[in-house]
Amino acid sequence: MAQKDYVSRGRTSQKSSKKGPAKKPQARKQANSKADASAPATLPWVRLIIVVALLIGFVFFLWSIKDSAEQKVDAPVATQSVNNKDDLPELPEEEWEYIKSLPGYEVEVDVAEQEKSDKRYLMQCASFRTRAQAEEMKATIAFQGLESQIRPSSGANGEWFRVILGPFDSKRDAERAKHTLRKVNISTCQIWFWNL
Repeated sequence: MAQKDYVSRGRTSQKSSKKGPAKKPQARKQANSKADASAPATLPWVRLIIVVALLIGFVFFLWSIKDSAEQKVDAPVATQSVNNKDDLPELPEEEWEYIKSLPGYEVEVDVAEQEKSDKRYLMQCASFRTRAQAEEMKATIAFQGLESQIRPSSGANGEWFRVILGPFDSKRDAERAKHTLRKVNISTCQIWFWNL
């Protein structure tokens, strides 16, 4: 029972405290609504007067510009009517001299012929330890339309199989073949001046 009394007492005290302050804000709201009712009534009239004044000022500004614009436009028209088409000078005839003189000119260019030397160029693309790897590289080069050779060489490091292209008559031909092989990712080729 004691618990019910304690609970009921707590509820009644809370209800009474809620009702007391609630009356005061309602009174404030009523007082504020009365004061606000008079303020908005004056505010739209002030705004309306400002808008009408701005419109009148804008119309007056446009009217004052209109008169000055008509005077400026009239002046050039009067000068144009005075000038006649007969008063203009005649256009001169254009003469192009280069049309007459161009066919008479000839350009002479001395081209020195390249001397063919007995030098021949070879291009080594790779060297392998086994002949099978060299044959594989030779097949890849053959697919590009180039002919290669496999040359065995013995040295201090053992036997190597070199893949060689050539001989080429000029270094330019060797460079052309080198660029062809770069398209298939063979970029290890080096051009050498060798005699066979």
